[in-house]
Amino acid sequence: MKTVEDYIRTIPDFPKEGIMFRDITTVLQDKDGFALAVDSLIDMLDGVEFDMIAGSESRGFIFGAPVAYAMNKAFLIVRKAGKLPRETISETYDLEYGTATLEIHKDSIKPGQKVVIIDDLIATGGTTEAMIKMIERLGGKVVKICFVIELAGLNGRERLKGYDIESLAIYPGN
Repeated sequence: MKTVEDYIRTIPDFPKEGIMFRDITTVLQDKDGFALAVDSLIDMLDGVEFDMIAGSESRGFIFGAPVAYAMNKAFLIVRKAGKLPRETISETYDLEYGTATLEIHKDSIKPGQKVVIIDDLIATGGTTEAMIKMIERLGGKVVKICFVIELAGLNGRERLKGYDIESLAIYPGN
């Protein structure tokens, strides 16, 4: 039986020497690989009580939206700054070289709603931490965080201590 790792291609020295790039496009380009990834994320949520799934632009959309649809849940889009049409809240976080800002609509979460975050990858955890801060600022509660790939060598899990985190494929390096 195949695992999600069987569909992930590793590309050495991309985008720079010494990096082992974990390519999810090979998961998406294979109907069985994509189905396995989505079904496995759904399995991670067995027994979890929640109201909505949050996914960040753009790869969080790719995996989070089909899970939300299959589980008959709402989907909260988290976008880069300036992309949402109504009143938003934002969170700025550090990147390797600079900063980035994410936004959600101010009315997208009601106090007490339980939220699952789904994304393709956890590296340093900055993107996910920014999402958590916005969700909690609006009164939501993050009850689980699911990733397709985890780069354990970058210690993102440490940054998100105290949250229920699960990953389909864990790679020891960066």
